[in-house]
Amino acid sequence: MTAPHPADTHDRIRVQGAREHNLKDVSVDLPKRRLTVFTGVSGSGKSSLVFATIAAESQRLINETYSAFVQGFMPSQSRPDVDVLEGLTTAIIVDQERMGANPRSTVGTATDVNAMLRIVFSRLGSPRIGSPNAFSFNVASISGAGAVTLEKGGTTVKERRSFEILGGMCPECEGRGTVSDFALDELYDADKTLTEGALKVPGFSMDGWYGRIFAVMVPMDTPIRDFTDEQLHVLLHNEPVKVKADGVNVTYEGLIPRIQKSMLSKDREAMQSHIRAFVDRAIVFTACPSCDGTRLNETARSSKIRGLSIADACAMQISDLAEWVREIDDPGLAPLIEKLLDTLDSFVQIGLGYLSLDRPAGTLSGGESQRTKMIRHLGSSITDATYVFDEPSIGLHPHDIQRMNQLLLRLRDKGNTVLVVEHKPEMIEIADHVVDLGPGAGAQGGEICFEGSVAALRESGTRTGIHLDDRAQLKPETRTGSGSIAVRGADRHNLQGIDVDVPLGVLCVVTGVAGSGKSTLIHGYVSPQEGVVAVDQGAIKGSRRSNPATYTGLLDPVRTAFAKANGVKPALFSANSEGACPECKGAGVIFTDLGMMATMESPCEVCEGKRFAAEVLEYTLGGKNIAEVLDLSMADAREFFAGGESKVPKAAKILDRLVDVGLGYLTLGQPLSTLSGGERQRLKLAIHMIEDADVYVLDEPTTGLHLADVELLLGLLDRLVDAGKSVIVIEHHQAVMAHADWIIDIGPGAGQQGGTVVFEGTPQDLVAGKATLTAQHLVEYVGAA
Repeated sequence: MTAPHPADTHDRIRVQGAREHNLKDVSVDLPKRRLTVFTGVSGSGKSSLVFATIAAESQRLINETYSAFVQGFMPSQSRPDVDVLEGLTTAIIVDQERMGANPRSTVGTATDVNAMLRIVFSRLGSPRIGSPNAFSFNVASISGAGAVTLEKGGTTVKERRSFEILGGMCPECEGRGTVSDFALDELYDADKTLTEGALKVPGFSMDGWYGRIFAVMVPMDTPIRDFTDEQLHVLLHNEPVKVKADGVNVTYEGLIPRIQKSMLSKDREAMQSHIRAFVDRAIVFTACPSCDGTRLNETARSSKIRGLSIADACAMQISDLAEWVREIDDPGLAPLIEKLLDTLDSFVQIGLGYLSLDRPAGTLSGGESQRTKMIRHLGSSITDATYVFDEPSIGLHPHDIQRMNQLLLRLRDKGNTVLVVEHKPEMIEIADHVVDLGPGAGAQGGEICFEGSVAALRESGTRTGIHLDDRAQLKPETRTGSGSIAVRGADRHNLQGIDVDVPLGVLCVVTGVAGSGKSTLIHGYVSPQEGVVAVDQGAIKGSRRSNPATYTGLLDPVRTAFAKANGVKPALFSANSEGACPECKGAGVIFTDLGMMATMESPCEVCEGKRFAAEVLEYTLGGKNIAEVLDLSMADAREFFAGGESKVPKAAKILDRLVDVGLGYLTLGQPLSTLSGGERQRLKLAIHMIEDADVYVLDEPTTGLHLADVELLLGLLDRLVDAGKSVIVIEHHQAVMAHADWIIDIGPGAGQQGGTVVFEGTPQDLVAGKATLTAQHLVEYVGAA
């Protein structure tokens, strides 16, 4: 192959023969120091090209510059499946992944603003209490003594010296700001006896062994209200103790330590829904009484600047904090104050001025997390880097998207290459270059359908080009509600004690700028209601062995059907159990550890990647073995299980829902790790639809959806409402607003400027009034239709 001219790699990133996931030998040249937007339906291969190929190889090459010793402590990365990758620069990934849920991580610590504030308070706070660590809730105060070795007059001597480390951590809550306890009325009904079923803890039935064990330790026929203090302690807190029940040696343990071990030690996402609901009810978190939730000890809170402690500063809305910092005048700290102000102003510019620095990082939405990560890079002096964004429009009101566009252009204009995976036309419009992948999703995608300018995209005839200027019309008629969920005096976070009736039996859309209080209102007051199922933006968790069939529970009835048809055990049809290939243990691949180099992954030669033992594949259902069934697409599998010898009604019902949400092209056995963000969101939606709830709450269901697929989503929502369900959607997409029967607009602004209901009514009334930011953007949207 001819070596490229130096100018080629100076001005462009060259990709040839990319085959990651569903990519089909993709070759493309991307202009450097330009903003390139990657479009295409969900699952078309956008993320596979941008993240799994270009960004992954850039990061792998950077890691290789470290010593072998250092690389041994870093996650191993294999080279992407691509023939040629040239012209790469340092890739900085700003993705949708939520920030870690570590309770010690806040908006301030995640962006280094806290670190800068600690320096300011250590220099200017009165009284002066010590170094910056004295203001850190992650550093404990420690005092003690120890031996040190010294050189004195050429002689080595040991001396014992005392020491003191002054940290800001509250000693009671250990810097977490909250203390937890159990709500006893959620553990038991005090008016009942244990025999009568007083315990409300899932799985603690007194009909079986639990009843026999408890009978040894506590009275079974006395109402719990009448227990002595000692009996109540034994019921709730008793440490594990060996007892003999019906002649058998068993272990008795109090309810609370048992719950802590069996339930609270598990990942919340891995819990069954009824267990998770119980835990949410039973565990009560309250502000630490010692530090009043600030995480800081009294000494740290005593030092103030112009009447404010560092805890006060971190509790302020960032836009207000920026104004307070702007008034600090100290020549010695001028460079630091300038850097601090630049960072705080970036929060405001990016539409996050409503946050506070003490906000736990784990509570940020996917869109808020992504924009918070951007803060680090906006003030950076680095140039000629490659910034990679995954749908930066997520969580943004049309009003906020305009500001996001300006930030992306700022990064480009500093001499950086900006690569953006995006669906929103408002963000596609600002691209210097567009790469459209498709034409379909999954096996039907993975090809370059178009590359060029936005104007040329409109004339290209591709699916994206055809739908780029789509605009929805307001519905001529809206449905009338059949009752409502009444919310009264809602005052959590920034809500201003609002009263609102959320209608049932209709498609109700809740709108407002980012941070206005939409999610707080709906998830805080509506989602906890009985009969309501909420589909949030939380990530799907699972191992590399997880796939749509295992995640949805589809595989359980399929295994049973295979077992019944062949007269064998269901466990044979699990690649994670008795049916696994003995060579690869059901993984389908063999991993070879190459020491300091990346672990090599290759298909198992025994099962040829099928994951099952050879004898298992001899059993069939409807003419197909279990591996062939897992290779079926959702749409084909629905037909397969709908009738004939392979009829499995439970599986067909689940597949109906998966096809309904537009996932018919995925295969049953496709690893969850290969699904795009939009695919994972719709998979969760399908699972909740299987639960057959009365009221569905959806949080930005258009996330990850191509322009052409939004219409399919609206059809699905209509079918749910027409079937007698109530659908409540938190959404920014104007097409969803235009399609609503009822709109609740929260605002008028974000943070302290939000938290009120600025409009309730039909989309027609909202457009006619033109009184809110949402109304103005919806008028512009439907006016262009």
